[in-house]
Amino acid sequence: MAFTHSVSWFEIPTIDINRAQAFYEQIFDMKMMSMDMPQISMRIFPAASMMHVTGALVHNKEFYKPSATTGPVIYLNANPDVQTILDRIEAAGGKILVPKTEISPEHGHMAIFLDTEGNRMALHSIPPGMTE
Repeated sequence: MAFTHSVSWFEIPTIDINRAQAFYEQIFDMKMMSMDMPQISMRIFPAASMMHVTGALVHNKEFYKPSATTGPVIYLNANPDVQTILDRIEAAGGKILVPKTEISPEHGHMAIFLDTEGNRMALHSIPPGMTE
């Protein structure tokens, strides 16, 4: 099997999964799929196919804990422009921590925000004309 991605799945902790779902659907202007099991509730980010990297909002109060200061930072795809997503964050209940910042001309832009659950999250967009 060829190694094509360093990430295959991610999970974003929630306190109120419905509030978190509304936030992410609003800022990315998309719909998430619900999957509720006995031990965990999930809201899955859309993907073109099972071969694409994706993840979910998750809720299980004993296993997941949102954090603004610890743990990994997940960079979500904000193509074609980080600013488009940033412009929706505060109206959806989040907070911008680092505004749109150029990484370099060849690596695009990034930004960091807090979601409605208190998670520190990030956005990344690639330069125009580059492919993903």
